[in-house]
Amino acid sequence: MARAPGWVGARRLLKQLRDTLQQGGPAGRRLDQVTTLIANDMVAEVCSLYVMRAGEVLELFATKGLKPEAVHQTRLRTGEGLVGLIAAQARPLVLDDAQSHPNFAYRPETGEEIFQSWMGVPILREGRVLGVLVVQNKTRRLYTEEEVETLETVSMVLAEMLASGTVLDPEEQRLAEGTSLLPARLAGIALQEGLAIGTAVPHHRGLVITRIVAENPGEERSRLGAAMRELAETLEELFEQSELQQAGEHRDVLETYRMFAEDRGWMGRIEEAIASGLTAEAAVQKVQNDTQARMAQVSDPYLRERLYDLDDLANRLLYILVGGEGAAQALPEDAILVARSLGPAELLDYDRTRLKGVVLAEGSPTAHVAIVARALDIPMVGRCPEALTRIRPGDNVIVDGNSGQVLVRPRENVRASFREAIEQRERRRRLFAATRDLPAVSRDGVRVTLGINAGLLIDMPQLHEAGADFVGLYRTEVPFMVRESFPSVAEQREIYARILEVAAGKPVTFRTLDIGGDKALPYWAGAAEENPAMGWRAIRIGLDRPALLRQQLRALVQAAAGGRLIVMFPMVTEVAEFQRAKALLLREAAAAERPPSNLVCGVMLEVPALLFQLDQLFAAVDFVSIGSNDLLQFLFATDRGNPALARRYEATSPTGLGLFSDLAARAAAAGVPLSLCGETAASPLEAMMLVGCGLRSLSMPPAAVAPVKTMIRSLDVGHLARFLDSCRTLETPSLRHLLTAYARDHGVEF
Repeated sequence: MARAPGWVGARRLLKQLRDTLQQGGPAGRRLDQVTTLIANDMVAEVCSLYVMRAGEVLELFATKGLKPEAVHQTRLRTGEGLVGLIAAQARPLVLDDAQSHPNFAYRPETGEEIFQSWMGVPILREGRVLGVLVVQNKTRRLYTEEEVETLETVSMVLAEMLASGTVLDPEEQRLAEGTSLLPARLAGIALQEGLAIGTAVPHHRGLVITRIVAENPGEERSRLGAAMRELAETLEELFEQSELQQAGEHRDVLETYRMFAEDRGWMGRIEEAIASGLTAEAAVQKVQNDTQARMAQVSDPYLRERLYDLDDLANRLLYILVGGEGAAQALPEDAILVARSLGPAELLDYDRTRLKGVVLAEGSPTAHVAIVARALDIPMVGRCPEALTRIRPGDNVIVDGNSGQVLVRPRENVRASFREAIEQRERRRRLFAATRDLPAVSRDGVRVTLGINAGLLIDMPQLHEAGADFVGLYRTEVPFMVRESFPSVAEQREIYARILEVAAGKPVTFRTLDIGGDKALPYWAGAAEENPAMGWRAIRIGLDRPALLRQQLRALVQAAAGGRLIVMFPMVTEVAEFQRAKALLLREAAAAERPPSNLVCGVMLEVPALLFQLDQLFAAVDFVSIGSNDLLQFLFATDRGNPALARRYEATSPTGLGLFSDLAARAAAAGVPLSLCGETAASPLEAMMLVGCGLRSLSMPPAAVAPVKTMIRSLDVGHLARFLDSCRTLETPSLRHLLTAYARDHGVEF
């Protein structure tokens, strides 16, 4: 209650501003009146308003206290000076000695050198900085947190005025590109594979808020409560869509999303904003602005994706409060949705029969919306920031979810090529469907077992749909990355038990936690590393923190419930590390009420050092699975995420051919099952080479099983093996062209 007087003052100021802005007249005169009102109310000698103009330039539009001739003359680029710093960071700045700040930029025409204390806040709307509002005093003054919040609340009123088009011509804010109408190819990353052609539709969030200032805070709290109840009902209906009824990780995502709506911290911040004098909808938007500003500062992908979920919820709540009929607009017959980001519920709002693809400026493969897109089989490309400026509403757009590219306004010959690719993809789908229940047996009778790689429960039904034999790699760390804290043994046991249940007797190889490196957990504070891929990660963390590893192993043992359990340890560098990890597993199995009846323990071969310990390794393990992603990266000293090195050093080189052939021969001689679970197996051409090298067990993304199975059924393995043997000594960086020619010459489906 101690803050009540401040809230009363904020409400009084808001009402005065509202009355001033409703008077009409020239925008410049009203802005002058606004700065005078703010300065007087906050006992400040200066109040200045800077407006963002085209080209990321902030221009002084109105001031009380600085020299009048500086208006429309003083300009600062984003990042320049204190005003530019606020615009760049989208967060408030409070100083008791502004001129000592390294970003202080002296502008003699303003006369501000006599002022010391300084407070500025960004004017935000839908995550975009429209301007900066500043107050100053001559003497040193420490502005309070309450004063900062008051200025932020006032900035919301100004944001609506700036967005209305009465201050700046809306056309000025549009990016002027001389090549904007020419075809363009935009780069991103694949979030969901597939191809789509359609018409660009921008995703519109939020509505124009006309009521900012509240007359009765109690009434606004009641409106908020009613809207929250309606939001809960709406989400319940949305999440019960028939397409998402089956159990899966997307269901867990939506349950987590529902929990956000019930978060008391989020609600508490909205209620505080109402108490300061805002209407319920303005309070929601204020908290949303804060969330969007936080997004800009957060680098951790997990935290950013959770903030997107809150942003989505705020938009839905705004629609209810202002009487909107729905969060998604009508779509053309073949729509390509273009957005900065999306929440999972926002994606579900759209008509699935018309939505063909999605392009996001942000996003990540572990984002909730990407998980739901996989469940709905909607091609999606993310991390494509140019999409917001290069794609116009109504543009013809091609979404290539296989390569992570977006083609804007493609020429007719390009469109025709992609239409043919889509039709061919559908034909191949029909062909693959016909071979789903057939074994992967070559023309000369060689049997190859095919498995899937999975990391979410949503992937598991595809084990049966793809006609796969087993799960060759279940990445146990992925469920950990979409949680707020480390799951307990009971929670882990439930996850693993559900996976085994869906597998319905087909073998599942659980890889223990491979955290660290590029797989950061939001609740795990690891030290910064210069080379994280080769740093403290995976089994190294597990052996250094044995309690962590033992909890996971205990959960796996309990989930097996007396049945078969297959465990694989990642990033093993020395056989002694495997022996230590296996000892922990055996200890947990011995202590269990129902120990596994068949305990199978192996390693993921991804560190080249193990290649020099194969005799000891084969004597110690039950199986070996090649992790080709890291193994080839370490073998060739190549960052596989670096586009400058793409295809320079690859599995289809003579070196790769020799490596896989020798591993297969030595494993067969030792009687140790050998498989490969890296991305190398995902391509039919590279899988063909692996089979020719002697591998008889491959694991891959679910979508690759049918193409690889079709390839194997058209292949003569013996003939291919003899051909590959002649290629091992060739001096060429890649055998890809020779493999392609071989497949075409011998009728191999690839």
